[in-house]
Amino acid sequence: MTIDPGNGAVMLAAIFLVVNAGLSLALQLGFVRRMAVAAVRMTVQLALVGLVLEVVLNSASAWLTFGVMSFMVAVAGYEIMARQERPFGGFWGYGLGATTMLMGSAIVTVFALTIQLAPEPWYSPRHPTPLFGLTPGNAMTGIALGLNALTGEVTARRRGIEAHLLTGISRWQAMKPAMRRAATAGLVPIINAMTATGIIALPGMMTGQILAGADPSQAVRYQLMVMFLIAGATGLGLIVAVIGGVIRLTDNRHRIRLDRLRG
Repeated sequence: MTIDPGNGAVMLAAIFLVVNAGLSLALQLGFVRRMAVAAVRMTVQLALVGLVLEVVLNSASAWLTFGVMSFMVAVAGYEIMARQERPFGGFWGYGLGATTMLMGSAIVTVFALTIQLAPEPWYSPRHPTPLFGLTPGNAMTGIALGLNALTGEVTARRRGIEAHLLTGISRWQAMKPAMRRAATAGLVPIINAMTATGIIALPGMMTGQILAGADPSQAVRYQLMVMFLIAGATGLGLIVAVIGGVIRLTDNRHRIRLDRLRG
């Protein structure tokens, strides 16, 4: 039996945000505006998504499904660029993050739909839309953190990297420490999420299925599958993004090109 919380229950849950806002004002912590904007934005976005998904699921149109996914990728690509202190200039600033995130998310989604779940047809809107929607958010965070760490590390350690390049080693060897730091920074959130899942926290998908009446063992299997897919999409997108970032931050003559960054 599915329990519908209703609008009243949703509004009651928001009381805790009001409490947090009151504490922030009393202690002058200064996060009231950001929390309010985030709450309003989340409410509007979810309400619009609910309306859009209702149309998409009822239409059973593959083109409409792909259109929704493309819009998600387009917005996430902008968020990746906006979260970096010094993004790449030109199309690279937007295109690198959006392309690598789409690649990672698309690969794991198609893999799950064609090999693991295998619905008929596999492109039916009810299956790829929610499954694909789980991966871009996590991949977006990982790629944004990774690229930000890469550009920050190269900017801060430019002289050391150039000194290594002068000894005759390749740009890949000289940039290896920066690439390692970038990969570590990008993978920390998903690694922490996997470490905490089950003991410290019950994930949203698993909790939702149990509340909807699903068998806990079935909910666990779905959650494990989803977490593995999310981690795979994040790792694939991050690694390709870091490689692309190194290519952009250097040239064929093995020189550092910070002039290709903005800010």
